[in-house]
Amino acid sequence: MRRPVLAAALLGVSTLVALGPQTAHSAELSAHDIMEKNFFVSKIKSMKTESTMVLINDKGQQRERKNSTLLKLQANGIDSKLLVKFSTPADIKGTGFLQVEHSDGDDDLWIYLPALKKSRRLVANNKKDSFVGTDFSYGDISLPKVDLYRHALLRSEAVDQHDSYVIESVPINDTVKSNSGYSKKITWVRKDSLLEAKVEYYDLSGRLLKTQLTTDHKLVEPNPPRWFPLYREMTNHQTGHKTIIRFDKIEPDVPAPDEQFTTRTIERE
Repeated sequence: MRRPVLAAALLGVSTLVALGPQTAHSAELSAHDIMEKNFFVSKIKSMKTESTMVLINDKGQQRERKNSTLLKLQANGIDSKLLVKFSTPADIKGTGFLQVEHSDGDDDLWIYLPALKKSRRLVANNKKDSFVGTDFSYGDISLPKVDLYRHALLRSEAVDQHDSYVIESVPINDTVKSNSGYSKKITWVRKDSLLEAKVEYYDLSGRLLKTQLTTDHKLVEPNPPRWFPLYREMTNHQTGHKTIIRFDKIEPDVPAPDEQFTTRTIERE
């Protein structure tokens, strides 16, 4: 059963976000305000991407994967649909992932593994699991719902020469904590693009688990401003493993019919 959330309130926030980063500098923002702006600034109407994933183990050995994605913002302006298909190497070719977000409940998550010849539905507790063997979890693939965390503004400081807000986010209850696998997150939100430049993830014991860095922030839609990072790097400090995602090609404003976002689509090889 889907739990109710303040979807209408979020829609009101989307209007505020449409005013762009200038609004952030013209008034005092709470930590919750900043994280809502961070959430909405990446809500791109539609986009295709081609990317390369590089998995690096603690000995420096590398494995490379390539995939394509299709992204679409739903009519409510809050939830997105995401389709991922892997093309190389041979041992992962054909693997697919489908995510349909729901602001009023749990997201729909599906993974297709060619060896099994069928899609498997993931539950909320699977969000802490590794995304296809990478250092990203399923829950890391898109930003979580803002109201599932309590946010506190710690300070402002520069990251990669960009002035940023530093926000601590703690799960609102044990269920959210368990499903995410994190006791808290600390996010550096750039004041210009309002995208996250750095995120630290702490395990359930409170130890630093992973750090994500994003660079090459690209303005994809000018009005309202919507941004996308062309480079993501996730380092697991406890295993010494690292995953890099480089977006080699992005195409915004592409056709993205709803019938594309189905298990039938991810099962095509």
